[in-house]
Amino acid sequence: MNDPIGDMLTRIRNAQMRGKSTVSTPASKLRGWVLDVLADEGYIRGYEKGTDTNGHPTLEISLKYYEGTPVIREVKRVSKPGRRVYMGVNDIPQVRQGLGVSIVSTSKGVMSDANARSQNIGGEVICTVF
Repeated sequence: MNDPIGDMLTRIRNAQMRGKSTVSTPASKLRGWVLDVLADEGYIRGYEKGTDTNGHPTLEISLKYYEGTPVIREVKRVSKPGRRVYMGVNDIPQVRQGLGVSIVSTSKGVMSDANARSQNIGGEVICTVF
């Protein structure tokens, strides 16, 4: 797998289109940090660590719906393995005039765009969520 974060975001997108309540993805530290930001911002209910039938670690993501529609309307991968996107604190994009969130990987950890601006730190823009 070349893009594990892109794979996780696609799994979430596909599961929400099918109306699933949970979705499973292979576990990694970066995926967990991205899911922490999504949970803090209220886009998912949360996630739990587990194992699959072969004993490999997985993350069970609990998806969130509001009146039958998914809370996540749009999720886009910005920085890809073939083209990394790094931005300074003044260049981090606001998603839909602040209604959405950009997830940024900084030297102080993975955080939302608002936290990165408040700490005056830039980094790699992983994805945008609305």
